[in-house]
Amino acid sequence: MKLEISLFKFDKNSDYLPFYTKHFFKITNELTLLDILNVINNENPFGYENDEDFDLVVNSTYLKASIKIEDLVKNFGNDLTIEPISIRRACNDLIINEDDFNEKLLILDDFISMEDKNNYQSLKHYYYASNTLNYKSEYIGDSVLLLAADLIDSNKNNEQQILEILKKHEFGASYHTSLEKRIFNFDISIEEKIISIQKKLALINKDVEHNFRIKNTLIIDFGNFEENTEIKHDFKDFNIAYYPTNKDQETNSLLNKLNANILNLDSLKLDLAKNTFSKNQEITYCVATTILLDAFDNNADFLLVDNDDDFYIFDYNRKALEKCSGREMILPIIHLHELQKLVTGKHDLAKKTLVKHQIDPEIV
Repeated sequence: MKLEISLFKFDKNSDYLPFYTKHFFKITNELTLLDILNVINNENPFGYENDEDFDLVVNSTYLKASIKIEDLVKNFGNDLTIEPISIRRACNDLIINEDDFNEKLLILDDFISMEDKNNYQSLKHYYYASNTLNYKSEYIGDSVLLLAADLIDSNKNNEQQILEILKKHEFGASYHTSLEKRIFNFDISIEEKIISIQKKLALINKDVEHNFRIKNTLIIDFGNFEENTEIKHDFKDFNIAYYPTNKDQETNSLLNKLNANILNLDSLKLDLAKNTFSKNQEITYCVATTILLDAFDNNADFLLVDNDDDFYIFDYNRKALEKCSGREMILPIIHLHELQKLVTGKHDLAKKTLVKHQIDPEIV
């Protein structure tokens, strides 16, 4: 088996910008990613830790050096890009400066023991895997939220004091974005633990319906998805960026029949933090802006969404997204049910909702 590896390189003492070195690697007796790193290091020394728990990013996914090569290839293919867990904090190739991570722990200093400090170190990958850091470096950090949850579970007497500390932090739990699609073999109980803290902080109320139509009261009825429909018009010459919230077999089946180019963009995996939108629109706007601009810059003809909420976020909040980006956002948004009407020839039905968009796709 042969791998094509792009290895991140940067020495803060000598390099102005990071770069990547190419390695065409033939697997012989190597079993893990760490084995590969060790072989490359023997031939061309670079900065990393010879430890199975060493945290890395491979093809935009956070994982450990202990990952098996067979799992690497199965999930990421033979073309691998290996990077540190924080490019902006890289100091010696794959080794980073972790001062920001360690400083965040001071928030809970009055409640932690040495054992808690050790536990916090084991949560490092959750901190750096957070997409929120790309927008707000001051973010309290998912690792702090996880440790806070553990501290509360172990001593309920400290619950109110810990929650008060979390509440006072300007960039606190309302800025959390899901880690689920960012970490390899992610344990969903981690996300549930953070959500439990958000609920204790009254950031999530399941009985409150979010209004994603800020400054726009118009509600569009997109109709229902019809199964087993006949395709009459394909989208052969279209580039489609699909943001999948409710991706299912029926949606996949429809997209596969279109003969369109479905863009594979990492940004389409980002979480919009919709659970806390009523308390904090800013982080949702930041992420939505990234998704929309990435689709536009990669020549998408439109952004496809599969639910009403995502449509309203991307289309009805366009002015807020343009303010966030400093750029005009001219990419149309199409709801999955509208796309189905278009490909099945029900153009008149599709038109009834398309004309209500902030940007009419004008593809009928």
